[in-house]
Amino acid sequence: MPDLSASHRLRLGRFAEPNRIYLLTTNTFARAPVFSDFALGRLVVAQFRAAQDLGRVHSLAWVVMPDHFHWLIDLQQGSLSELMQRTKSFSTKAVSRFTGRQTRLWQQGFHDRALRRDEDLVKVARYIVANPLRAGLVDKLGDYPLWDAIWV
Repeated sequence: MPDLSASHRLRLGRFAEPNRIYLLTTNTFARAPVFSDFALGRLVVAQFRAAQDLGRVHSLAWVVMPDHFHWLIDLQQGSLSELMQRTKSFSTKAVSRFTGRQTRLWQQGFHDRALRRDEDLVKVARYIVANPLRAGLVDKLGDYPLWDAIWV
């Protein structure tokens, strides 16, 4: 097998099926804390909402952390690669327009985990939205502005 980068190895065997629940995670380039500026984080959130409005996903829970995001989705159409490429590309363009600077925003690749419908999705969502608490960014969940979950 050829020597592949980590991002290429992540793609091997990736299979996405509609009506399956996935947890998606991706990091900013060099783990830069870009989204410490909450206005920039809202630009990523806008892409989550656009994907839902276009019928690509049902967003179940998400959090945009300073240097990465977690997004729990029920995939409706398309592939995970297409979804993430679109989300990363459009959010990069939005951040560039907002800041007036061209920048490399995201690391290559992403992590995905398929979940079974019988898994405790509320527990997974709580884990996702509690990231800011565990990272010490806030004292109470409601104090962090870049998260949502359908169960809360």
